[in-house]
Amino acid sequence: MVSDDHAPGLRERKKLRTRETIRTEALKLFEANGYSATTVEQIAEAADVSPSTFFRYFTNKEALLIPDQLMDPIIETFINAPAELSPVGAYRLAVGQMFTGISNTAWEPERARQNLMYTLPEARGALYTQYIDTIDQITDALATRLNLPADDLRLRTTAGAITGVIMASLHGAAMNPEDIYRALDFLDAGLPLKDLD
Repeated sequence: MVSDDHAPGLRERKKLRTRETIRTEALKLFEANGYSATTVEQIAEAADVSPSTFFRYFTNKEALLIPDQLMDPIIETFINAPAELSPVGAYRLAVGQMFTGISNTAWEPERARQNLMYTLPEARGALYTQYIDTIDQITDALATRLNLPADDLRLRTTAGAITGVIMASLHGAAMNPEDIYRALDFLDAGLPLKDLD
């Protein structure tokens, strides 16, 4: 939860609202007309903004498919998770809180977005960039959490493993929190493949 000291002001809240309106209207248009047939101009008109405003929030149409709005609350919870949790356990807690904090109806557009993200060839570049950004964010959060320098290779390796687990559990499947939890638990247990019979 964001403390009062860090609560966004009116201007920031308006920017967040505009960003989410653009994303929501875009997803509706993608569903109605198809991704390829939907233009930035149509998205801007549906969101009641200009095309130039669209580009202030999103670099291109593919960027609409990236769930970057979910990362800040995950990272904040991850950093502040109980110290006795392992890094992977702390990240699992953060992901779990994010999932429980979003209503089922809010997940419907998120599932549609995820399906597009993993099935559209033109989204692969944006998806790769998002994974690298996620690794960077988790690395920085680990450095804060563990009081270690951010260039410690162990942190980036751990961040890459966490990101890889999320990628593997999401790619080509319907979004299912239980799959993500099981995958993170398996990583946290040290990937005990030898114990599988």
